[in-house]
Amino acid sequence: MHLKKQALMGLLTALVLAVPARAEPVPADTHAVPATAAAPSTATPAAPSPAPQSDAAKPAAPAKPAVAAKPKRPHEENGIVALVNDLPITSYELKQRMGLVMTTTQIPDTPEMKKKVRDQVLEQLETELLQRQEAGKNDITVSSVEVDKYMKDILDENHMNQEQLKEVLGKGGVQIATFRAQLAAQILWQKAVNEHYAGRVNISPEAVDSEMARIKEGAHKAHFQVSEIFLAVDNPDLDEKVKKNAESLISQIKAGAQFASVARQFSQSPSAAQGGDIGVVYDGQMAPELSAALNKMTTGDMSAPIRSIGGYYILVLRQRFEPAGTKIEDEKPTAATLPPVLSLGRLLLRLPPKPPQEYMDRVLAIAKQIQQAVVSCDFASKVPASVQGVLYFPLGQTRIADLNQQTRDALAKTEIGGTAEPFRSDAGVEIFVRCEPRIVKKVGFMLPTRDQVEQQLFSEQISALARRYNRDIRRSAHIEVR
Repeated sequence: MHLKKQALMGLLTALVLAVPARAEPVPADTHAVPATAAAPSTATPAAPSPAPQSDAAKPAAPAKPAVAAKPKRPHEENGIVALVNDLPITSYELKQRMGLVMTTTQIPDTPEMKKKVRDQVLEQLETELLQRQEAGKNDITVSSVEVDKYMKDILDENHMNQEQLKEVLGKGGVQIATFRAQLAAQILWQKAVNEHYAGRVNISPEAVDSEMARIKEGAHKAHFQVSEIFLAVDNPDLDEKVKKNAESLISQIKAGAQFASVARQFSQSPSAAQGGDIGVVYDGQMAPELSAALNKMTTGDMSAPIRSIGGYYILVLRQRFEPAGTKIEDEKPTAATLPPVLSLGRLLLRLPPKPPQEYMDRVLAIAKQIQQAVVSCDFASKVPASVQGVLYFPLGQTRIADLNQQTRDALAKTEIGGTAEPFRSDAGVEIFVRCEPRIVKKVGFMLPTRDQVEQQLFSEQISALARRYNRDIRRSAHIEVR
């Protein structure tokens, strides 16, 4: 199972929507310094300046400087919340990971959501500790250099740097070492799975040929681009508990958390590394109950928890593909098709005077990511709460003739309910959103390449083996929750 640069793309997309206070990218720091502990800062805050003293007042004896209370070190506040084969998970670790999840998934910071997240995060930490123990038995380790590279690749893909990441995590009270620890856990488990099943997953040319032939035979069927969250039921007695966990994740996503980020944090399928993306499947390829659910969904829908082989699934239909050969009319938006009046929203990323080109490039890259994330005017209206330095203006019903030519040109290329390409104006970097309901476009199915088929077969096999491996080590574990 190969590491992917985009392994936490959705997570970092969430982070980039909380970057920078002035819409200003911080200069890149090319050297990632390994963090050794997720300890709170012990820096002493500066003392306040003394108040002005009247001339008539008698000078007082110099006051003894107040000594700021030292923040507690982790070991001072580390109650034990669980024991996994006699190894502890501390309250500090749990608090930090909860902060990471709340910050990166944009789950609303409410007592109710925190309560739901706590149990899920604790179970995740239990699983990671079991996986570390299993890796340790086989002398599998992860170096700080590997974590540095993994993190840098992710940041580079998202036009961020380590200082921006620290700033965002710091707002949630999260140490960057907590983020690094989660990356290290992902790398470690993938190494453990690779070693445990070394040589057992072999996709032969004949297997690819057979699958290609099967896909061609099924080209007349509908196909679905799907993302998943999978929660395993390792013990039948826990079925109801796992179902409630799945329902809790759905409520968090509906409350504003990003599906891909939640999948990375909580899904127990290897597809979690890609934000739950399992690629394209055809009608009937998945288990009957999953295929039946997909057939009832439209593009953008999320399913209720579905009980299937091994546990519960939450599916998102990212795109439905009509059978090959279906005639599809694809009318591109043009200035001629632009109605005279549109309901619009406007996002503005402010800029300082005369920004250097490198600065502009980074701001435009951030604007592009915002554009790709925005799916409605309602979504756009919430962006300023996460992105300091960004403003939202609900323009409402607007005459196209009243807009400048640059804005009209951008809107002329924007589909109904879509978000226009960012452009620079005298005010800053602008993003316009058409507030009409989106029209789901039909898309025809195209045959995949051999490489894509081989990767799909590999992913299916390694996913099944990894789930079995994880289930086996959890079943033999002794876990005590306090």
